[in-house]
Amino acid sequence: MKRFTLLIVICIFLNCSKDPQPINYGSDMCHFCQMTIVTKTHAAQMVTDKGKQYKFDAIECMIHFLEDKKDLEKESNLLIANYDNPGTMINAKTAGYLICDEITSPMGANLSGFKSMDMARKKINSNSSQYFDWDGICRKLNK
Repeated sequence: MKRFTLLIVICIFLNCSKDPQPINYGSDMCHFCQMTIVTKTHAAQMVTDKGKQYKFDAIECMIHFLEDKKDLEKESNLLIANYDNPGTMINAKTAGYLICDEITSPMGANLSGFKSMDMARKKINSNSSQYFDWDGICRKLNK
């Protein structure tokens, strides 16, 4: 009986991993808008400190989801797709963000994320481009 209890406790702890689970493109649904996640260049993901996984089809969906959840934002691992390396997730809070008409995103904000602000500026540098850090993009989208 003790072994069985120990096995259950171990399973519970393993299921509470704070590591992000891979996004199953084409079958996972966006937690915010309920659309199927298909674009590897614009997806986002949040893992809470308790290991709960939230997946989003666009960066703007995660930002809108977090609009009134500042405590959850602080406690969670926030990840976005690196536009320059599709399917690779990077830290949302240290990323650089670009809004421009030349790159469309699934929800229409034309928002893309990059490893750094310099990488975003190197991708497209035009008069119509707008560049943001994490706090700036949250303010822009949630005003």
